Amino acid sequence: MHDHLSRRGFLGATAGAALLAGCGTGSSSGGGARLRAAFAGGGATEVLDPHRANLFVEAARSKAMFDKLADLGDDVAPRPRLAESWEPSDDLRRWRITLRQASFHGGEPVRAQDVLASYARILDPTATFRAKSSLALIDLGASRAVDDRTVEFVLKRPFAEFPNVMAAFGAYIIPEGLRDFSQPVGSGPFRFKSWTPGRSVVLARNPGYWEGAPQIEELEFLIANEESARINALLSGQVEYAHDLTSATARQHGSRARFVHSPNSNTQAFAMKVDRPPFDDRDLREAMFLLADRTQLVNTTMQGAGQIGNDLFGKDYLHYAADIPQREPDLDRARALIRKAGAEGTVIELTTSQASAGFVEAATVFADQIRAAGLEVRLITGNKDTYWSDILTKGTLVSFRSGAMPIETHISQRLLSNSTTNATRWARPEFDALYDKAVSSPREEDREDAFHEMQRILHAEGGLLIWGFSDGIVATAENVTGVRGAPFNTLDWARFDKVRLA
Repeated sequence: MHDHLSRRGFLGATAGAALLAGCGTGSSSGGGARLRAAFAGGGATEVLDPHRANLFVEAARSKAMFDKLADLGDDVAPRPRLAESWEPSDDLRRWRITLRQASFHGGEPVRAQDVLASYARILDPTATFRAKSSLALIDLGASRAVDDRTVEFVLKRPFAEFPNVMAAFGAYIIPEGLRDFSQPVGSGPFRFKSWTPGRSVVLARNPGYWEGAPQIEELEFLIANEESARINALLSGQVEYAHDLTSATARQHGSRARFVHSPNSNTQAFAMKVDRPPFDDRDLREAMFLLADRTQLVNTTMQGAGQIGNDLFGKDYLHYAADIPQREPDLDRARALIRKAGAEGTVIELTTSQASAGFVEAATVFADQIRAAGLEVRLITGNKDTYWSDILTKGTLVSFRSGAMPIETHISQRLLSNSTTNATRWARPEFDALYDKAVSSPREEDREDAFHEMQRILHAEGGLLIWGFSDGIVATAENVTGVRGAPFNTLDWARFDKVRLA
């Protein structure tokens, strides 16, 4: 990390500052209560359609304007939102959802028909909405609106973790028939006011919000792609909130703003492909687990804003196997396993990218740790624009990260034989059977046992070397209160309806 700005960073900061200066209207709009928040954006690709949200800024805007049936708490377990309650049938194939009394911004009540229409849109086979894979187990044709406030979902198979589906990223409820998102209508705490694509979205307080009206009158999302632009805008008074900052920025400017850390927001890992040489050899995978110095990786790349991992996803989340002992470096054992695998002198190709902050730095540190065990390393820098799709099929050892999601969702999307985002190419029929047992068991104890057994298998022989969990970091002006350090993409992250301006 460097204290001075690169030429690219300087240009980004000045351009971002000019952009914010052109869009910001000051925090004293509508009685002194407009909060301005700076996020990185996606330019011409940005959307206000909550079912198409992908970027942090799109997710934050969606949760300001819309609601889901459920969302994720700090432990990444589902919490009721528009769903006041839910109850499964004994065989876990039918789930009856009771909606709370809530209204869309136009005053119309949120009805069971709106829920079914929203899910039907997400499941449209001609569309590519992100929540589709999560909702795919719903038999929508057999599901029905019992009355205006009761939905009965019929599932294609027993599924005890159905509340995770209702909390899935992008599974927002919209009014039946809504198709124009240039002026979106939702049931969230803020109503749409104006949009300048690529620059600014202004939202107004929804006084009739079911959970209580926001404290601020207006909320403005502003775009500043460079981190330096976001922090400079905050320090100069152009915004009151700056999203997604590094620990270096927090240390440098800690006396000039409030920095809020969100532990366990990002999982940092290296993914070994277990379906091809050299990592189709279990002994070599174990050697990689043992030669990794997680403390060095965390201290070097997170600089006080993270904690070490234990090759398991979801530390402190629901179902996390905390009883598995922390893995410690053992270089002698790693070298013995490398010899046993006949891998001495093997050249390991480690693919990394600028697609995520800290990837290249972590890969460089890990490459030195691999060399210390007697292996050779060739660092490859992938295309940051196509990196996430490339690593699903290419490479043998790749830099990897993940945001917060339930452990069940992580397993279903990434570790089953039919998972579509399986970066390690892990495919074990007995593992799939354990997952099926976990999600179809009516007894919580049986589900917990199955999830723990899956994690014990992954810890012993899986392909995901999870070395750390990094904090998400945001900064606020001194006059802002109510910003919580919840993991990114959970309920209380970017929760602007709970924010106050002094």
